[in-house]
Amino acid sequence: MQPFESVSPHSSTPVRPSFARLLGAWFKHQLGAELFGMPGYGLTLRGRAPDGFLAAPHDARPADARLGKAILSGRFALADARMSVQGSGDPWNRPSPSRAFAAELHRFSWLPALMTQGEPGAKEALRLFVLWLRTFRKWAPFPWGPTILPRRIINLAAWARRLAAAGAPEDGVWLAQSLSEQGRHLLRLYNDPATQATRAIALAVLGCVLSGRVGDGFRRKGLKRLPAALKRTVLADGGHASRSPQAALELLYDLLMLEDALAQRSLPVPPAAAQAVEDLSRFVRAMSHPNGSLCAFQGGESVAEARVAPALVHTDGRTETLPGALEQSRYQRLIARSLSVFVDAGEARMDAFGTAACDQPMNFEASGGHDKLIVACGWSPAQADRQAFRVIGAGNGLSIGEDAILAPVTGPFGALLDNALEGPRYRVRSRRAEAEGAGALLEMEHDGWKAKYGMRHERRFYIDLQRDELRGEDRLTPIDARKDLPMAAPFAIRFVLHPETQASLARDRKSILLRGPGGRGWWLRHDARDVTLEENGVVFEAGQARRTTVIALRGSCRLDAATRVRWKLSPAEA
Repeated sequence: MQPFESVSPHSSTPVRPSFARLLGAWFKHQLGAELFGMPGYGLTLRGRAPDGFLAAPHDARPADARLGKAILSGRFALADARMSVQGSGDPWNRPSPSRAFAAELHRFSWLPALMTQGEPGAKEALRLFVLWLRTFRKWAPFPWGPTILPRRIINLAAWARRLAAAGAPEDGVWLAQSLSEQGRHLLRLYNDPATQATRAIALAVLGCVLSGRVGDGFRRKGLKRLPAALKRTVLADGGHASRSPQAALELLYDLLMLEDALAQRSLPVPPAAAQAVEDLSRFVRAMSHPNGSLCAFQGGESVAEARVAPALVHTDGRTETLPGALEQSRYQRLIARSLSVFVDAGEARMDAFGTAACDQPMNFEASGGHDKLIVACGWSPAQADRQAFRVIGAGNGLSIGEDAILAPVTGPFGALLDNALEGPRYRVRSRRAEAEGAGALLEMEHDGWKAKYGMRHERRFYIDLQRDELRGEDRLTPIDARKDLPMAAPFAIRFVLHPETQASLARDRKSILLRGPGGRGWWLRHDARDVTLEENGVVFEAGQARRTTVIALRGSCRLDAATRVRWKLSPAEA
């Protein structure tokens, strides 16, 4: 194997990150290590100490009281991994079970859950912070990194006033001083486009929480950076630049927290922030199933209604018509009487916003009424040890052979490149046509299989309003007649079912009966050569992996002729 190669679990072809990309990532990492790791750097973060804490901004995200109770007993469950600190009670003096676990631990993402435990929870949270401060007050690349630091500042700032009240006066002084030092370091970090909105919000929230000139300085600098950061991060249709619906939801929660912090200080909300809240809210509503849960595309997991609803309370009572096409975010919605279909009609981001992107072109989700039937498997950086779920074979699409098109870089350079996707660049093209009262036709295609198989994949969706059904067609068309190509190759079209959806294969093997928890049945009919029900599927929800069923339509395609498979999702008769 060559030095810069990494093999995807679903690909037999090594992934070669570009040397320029590798060099740029190494230089940025090394520059920070040389500068911030210099002896005495911590002294440059000292400065005027804040007098105390003023605001206590409300984080509307629902907290998990069960997790808080477990942490109070010394048991941490983060990023689908577990660690017990019963005995020493110190999670900072031992190795974490995974990198994703360590990230959540140092972000203090567990703090809201622990604070649900009342006064004992607040005292334990303060104790854990003091232990962290003793070990990590000096700069270290991981806990002080650009993806960890802003989130830790937001979590600590939101609860700073209650934490300070739970301990001795000197504990509050240490907390205020530490937050000031972390804020000063945040101002010096490289202005990464993917994190600049979160960083600006962290500074502004911190400035509302800390008193005196220190707080005023952070607030002014954060609010000054915020408009440009939001312009770059929030697309015109309200989507997040990463194309992740979950990222849009999390940014919405952060902005709502900032609005509350400013209100507590009797300060106006910047127009850019208010507009971003409106745009993000509309996008989240558009990408939510009828049961209120959020779609799991492009680096986001499936988010349950209980976690989505609090972010949309301010929109209750609105009757706004949601768009069918989200042009900037590259998503399409096809809605019938009881059938709802959400389609990813764009490519995975391969720039700074694409560190969690998934290469699953023309992926889709479908609900029948309030029952989710077909879902994207979902993936997030919390599942960093499961990179295979980011490639085409894990989505609701068509794959040829056992190959991936784009694949994440793993191995020795995976962490340096944030497991970025590498492979041939390609485009997804789409066209939508609607007939009033009849339905909508969505035609898409991509040429990602051209390099390996000389084929183009075309996918058509037609939503029939009268029959309340979805008709689909997948076609492989030869576009490159190279002599080095094989004569034929196997293909599979997969449908990942929601874990609570049951599937029964009919005797003719051309029909599968789907039944969600609501009890209503739906037929998935097809004309593929073969079909299998595979029990090895996984869906990620709330950081947990749930087993599920995958329907796979299989066949073989000649690489010098067109191949077509048709399928249909329709209501079962009573």
